[in-house]
Amino acid sequence: MTSNPPSPAPVRLEEGTPAPDFTVVDQHGEPFTLSRLRGRKVILYFYGEAGTPACTSQACDFRDRLGSFAEEGYTVVGISRDEVPAIAKMAEAEHLDFPLLSDPDRHVHGLYGTFGTKLLYGREVQGVIRATFVIDEEGVIERAFYNIKATGHVAMLRKRLGLTP
Repeated sequence: MTSNPPSPAPVRLEEGTPAPDFTVVDQHGEPFTLSRLRGRKVILYFYGEAGTPACTSQACDFRDRLGSFAEEGYTVVGISRDEVPAIAKMAEAEHLDFPLLSDPDRHVHGLYGTFGTKLLYGREVQGVIRATFVIDEEGVIERAFYNIKATGHVAMLRKRLGLTP
């Protein structure tokens, strides 16, 4: 009897390393390149699927705190493996006015180690590993949070960054 070898563990980016650059399209179908945000602090968060309850709740939490993040110098960007129509629909329905990026081939997910084996209801499955990266003005990862929970994530992030609640 032969068995398939386990899939390799995804890369895990560490604090202090350069954030991998990429170009994908946003919810409007426009090209978005991460390095164009140099000079600004960036919160780059990876979520599972547009329109699902947890991902919608997380996006709305970011939306509701977007003004305070901007005042504190942060640009918020979300990314999923969804196609543009799905993220455009969620952005419109939820009045999300920050970039949502489409990575259907999971290239960016591979660069950031956000797709691989995870536990779902006690079972190992392949899927998106919910994660958030805080990137400084020079394009260096200040914080890397893997396997985060959607609910309460924005509050946890603000607390860990020492921002006002």
